[in-house]
Amino acid sequence: MSITLKEFNHANTKGNFPDIKPGYIVKVYQKITETKGAGKKIETKERIQIFEGLVLGRKGGSGINATITVRKISDNIGVEKIFPLNTPTIEKIELVKATKVRRAKLGYIKNGTRKAKPKAGLTSEENNASQEEAKKENTEEVKKDKVKETAEEKGIENKEEEAVEGKK
Repeated sequence: MSITLKEFNHANTKGNFPDIKPGYIVKVYQKITETKGAGKKIETKERIQIFEGLVLGRKGGSGINATITVRKISDNIGVEKIFPLNTPTIEKIELVKATKVRRAKLGYIKNGTRKAKPKAGLTSEENNASQEEAKKENTEEVKKDKVKETAEEKGIENKEEEAVEGKK
């Protein structure tokens, strides 16, 4: 009973991450293990560190070797981290914002000479829902404004008619 490499890779991949593409702004929750002390008194603490930034690229497809490169700016210094998706230290990846980009790798953002930012063409469902709510509010406000305008116009027309009748 031999296990092929494809079967092994498929069995060990995590499937709980969202479909991450370049241009997305994500939060990566990573487990960090800290050890303090020396000799007999060694304490280990485990905590979760959040790294939020823009996904510059993805390598390895959806296999066991899949990685994403995430970049953020901290204290006016660009910081990049490469996260292997199938490592046990990654707790979860949360999609914050989905932006529209035209390239598979966003290396041109590293330079900083161009002030390049991904367009805000949002595609995530949460952002679409908030946009739809805003549209509904706008249409309701527009309807209320139109009703007020028509009432004011009718009021003005009635006053003009009264003034014309009063002159006769």
